[in-house]
Amino acid sequence: MTRPRAPGPPLSATGDPSGSQRGAAGPIRISLHAPGFPTTTEPDPPFPPTSILNAPQDPVANLTLVQAINLALVQEMERDDRVIILGEDVGPNGGVFRVTEGLHKRFGGHRVVDTPLAESGIIGTSIGLAMAGLRPVPEIQFDGFLGPAYDQLCSHAARMRTRTRSAFTVPLTVRVPVGGGIHAPELHSDSPEAIYAHQPGLKVVMPASPYDAKGLLISAIRDPDPVLFFEPKRIYRAFREEVPEDEYTIPIGKARVVAEGEEMTMVSWGASVVQCMQAIEKSGRSIELIDLRTIWPLDTETILESVRKTGRVVIVHEAPKSGGWGAEIATRITEHCFLHLEAPPQRVAGFDTIMPYYKLEMEYMPDAARIAKAIDETAAY
Repeated sequence: MTRPRAPGPPLSATGDPSGSQRGAAGPIRISLHAPGFPTTTEPDPPFPPTSILNAPQDPVANLTLVQAINLALVQEMERDDRVIILGEDVGPNGGVFRVTEGLHKRFGGHRVVDTPLAESGIIGTSIGLAMAGLRPVPEIQFDGFLGPAYDQLCSHAARMRTRTRSAFTVPLTVRVPVGGGIHAPELHSDSPEAIYAHQPGLKVVMPASPYDAKGLLISAIRDPDPVLFFEPKRIYRAFREEVPEDEYTIPIGKARVVAEGEEMTMVSWGASVVQCMQAIEKSGRSIELIDLRTIWPLDTETILESVRKTGRVVIVHEAPKSGGWGAEIATRITEHCFLHLEAPPQRVAGFDTIMPYYKLEMEYMPDAARIAKAIDETAAY
């Protein structure tokens, strides 16, 4: 069950027309291998990879972000019968990006449930299931489709613990593919993390690597409160990383120092972390890169500790600049590190417009060149 889409070539998670989702008005092509990103030409192994499920003697697998998420779902569903998946096309079809591929066959239609095209209903149903003792993991097909579910998330899921004085909690993990870079149409390329980070009662997570995706998703599913788990679709299959086959968790609310440095701090999250790494490598400077991993709760102390050391900071994100999460980070740095700053905090972000269509999409999003310019300007003070 898919939404009617504009005419065009088939929609495919890999860019291959054979993997299309066909809508009433004809589907479109989506390419996950965006310019400027490392890519792999190897075909994806079966979901979940056979070695992971059947060969405990091999403790590590080389996975894409999609495969790491799929593995986390498999392991949590095997561990806890209360974990169920629901959403549009998540069943036999495996989801529009094939993230849930193989789960319907493995766990059955009573635990991997296809739903109508109704995001408010998906989240409302999930809240009820969570309050009744289950641990639902609903999928919202694209970031822009979160709008119809806003009331359920912010008026009910986020408030239920407070509303009932902890008599009820909502252990709910909402998976959402986010961001641009795949040449998708309107409502398919947004980065709404700041909107939901502003709502007390919600936790907001966005991994930038397969390793982090698996550990953070397991933590989210086990969390007693609602978590929005944003998945940067631009890097779903852009690169592989060694991921332990055993279960592990990564604490929600703890950032990761990707690379240590002395001259400058750079803060980012999601797919933009990859572009930051490219810009840092080309700059030749000693730059400390922090991947937030969790948007909220924000690991403020890791950021402040780095800025007190370096005296300079560049913040990079894909969402529009004004009112973006980078503004909150810059404010906290100014409040707590003002006397340590050698230069004003710089932000490199999307523009204050709706994400444009295909030809201008890559111009909208921060790339290594724009980040490199911000590095040079900050270093010049």
